[in-house]
Amino acid sequence: MAEVETFMAGQSLLSRVCYKLFRGLVVFVCTSYTRTTVIGKENIPRTGAFLLAPIHRSNIDTPLAAAVTTRRMRFMGKDTIWKYGPIGWIVSALGAFPVSRGTADREALRRCVAVLEAGEPLVLFPEGTRQSGPVVRPLFDGATYVAAKAGVPIIPVGIGGSERVMPKGSKMIYPRKCVVVIGVPIQTVVNGTERMPRSALKELSGNLSAELQRLFDEAQRLAGSPNNY
Repeated sequence: MAEVETFMAGQSLLSRVCYKLFRGLVVFVCTSYTRTTVIGKENIPRTGAFLLAPIHRSNIDTPLAAAVTTRRMRFMGKDTIWKYGPIGWIVSALGAFPVSRGTADREALRRCVAVLEAGEPLVLFPEGTRQSGPVVRPLFDGATYVAAKAGVPIIPVGIGGSERVMPKGSKMIYPRKCVVVIGVPIQTVVNGTERMPRSALKELSGNLSAELQRLFDEAQRLAGSPNNY
């Protein structure tokens, strides 16, 4: 329990006020600069945990993901950040929790499940690292596993235009239009009570992939990305 409390630091009223202030500033700057439109906010649960699963084409996808709700959402962060006390407190307040790079994926997934079971929304990019192009890449199995293990819904999100704003490897941020389209929650429980069996995880990943592609295509079209890029 102590370990969970350590990496779930930032639960105080002060930390939540800090999150609201910084989140509001970052989201305002990013969405204003990119003229971002968010569609489907009604699909975000107002209470309880959920796993937000966005497309990942740019570093700016993280603040754009934070624009879908004012609720504090959790992100994975490199554990070395927490070596510096004040900085660790700040990034925890901003929603991050530490994961050791180079350690077993099982440990990272265990922490993700703990975040969700504590009632916190979690952001995981199911494609893993940043990708390029208009086609959804094979999904990282951990995203559906974590959601099913914790028994929370998955919220698929298409982000259009972000690759033109800040392509992979670019240090420049260009003022291009972005559109975020939030899909209907995908349930990971049976009859509202039982967790999804392991045999259904592959089907769940396939459904998530198809929905992400649909939302991504729609977001790209609305953002006016040429050739869906």
